[in-house]
Amino acid sequence: MHNRVTLKSIQAFEAAARLSSFALAAEELFVTPSAISHQIKLLEEQLSIRLFHRLHRTVLLTDSGRQYAEEITSAFARIDAATREIGRVAKSDILTIHSTPSFATQWLMPRIARFSAAHPDIDVRLNASSEAADLISGAVDIDIRYGPRKLQPAGTLVLELPPETIVPLCAPALMSGDYPLRSVADLQHHPLIHSEGCLVGWRDWMRLHRKTRIDIGRGPRFDRSFMALSAAVDGLGVCLESLLLAQRELETGRLVAPFGVDGLSVNGYTLNLLKSRADLPKLRSFHDWLFAELER
Repeated sequence: MHNRVTLKSIQAFEAAARLSSFALAAEELFVTPSAISHQIKLLEEQLSIRLFHRLHRTVLLTDSGRQYAEEITSAFARIDAATREIGRVAKSDILTIHSTPSFATQWLMPRIARFSAAHPDIDVRLNASSEAADLISGAVDIDIRYGPRKLQPAGTLVLELPPETIVPLCAPALMSGDYPLRSVADLQHHPLIHSEGCLVGWRDWMRLHRKTRIDIGRGPRFDRSFMALSAAVDGLGVCLESLLLAQRELETGRLVAPFGVDGLSVNGYTLNLLKSRADLPKLRSFHDWLFAELER
């Protein structure tokens, strides 16, 4: 085959094979029967094989032509299915975000509808795990990470999210009863919930209150912030957690900050993406939206 076959000749062959008629194929494609005959003859010459037996008033596929027609028909069916699918989706881009579980659950999920409303041509795919995502593979566009900074692959852009404030939080019921929480010393009467993944622990917070002595080693432990917050909502004790992650619970009154909202500030979260992809519209849109939301 010296020349690449043309789509026009393939279309002519597919229609003629399906309808068993050059005339009907011509009618379907809005051309003359002689144009169909010419395109099929050209295809046969390019393939160096006869595709049709030309009889007196009809045409029949040769065995090779029948095999070729089956493949061409399947290919056209896949094109048709792909066209219907992209029309059904009606989105220009899919933005794949990987995040730590607590940030995804507590902060991102309650707000993702705002992003979708502002950017209707972008579909969001959200994955959550504690492991870092592989940005190089291209399967993930953005990775939101938490914890100590680690060496990133060359070409990775690492942007710090605004600092978060860590304070004691509890269910409103703990503010009354036999041992109401009115001072730091009152913590001795309540279980301390430990969020082992948080960069700030009870020992760090108690350094702000050196004159008060309580046993900070007691209490239940959780390796995810959203679990520690859930335990506090259920009245299991007092957790030491991020105001950023607890915003929804504080707004709805399921949690309160018994000692106020002044606490330890820490830069825990980073936004990670490839520098080579940073200016893609979907990534730029999410970057701008995310930082605008965090500043609200």
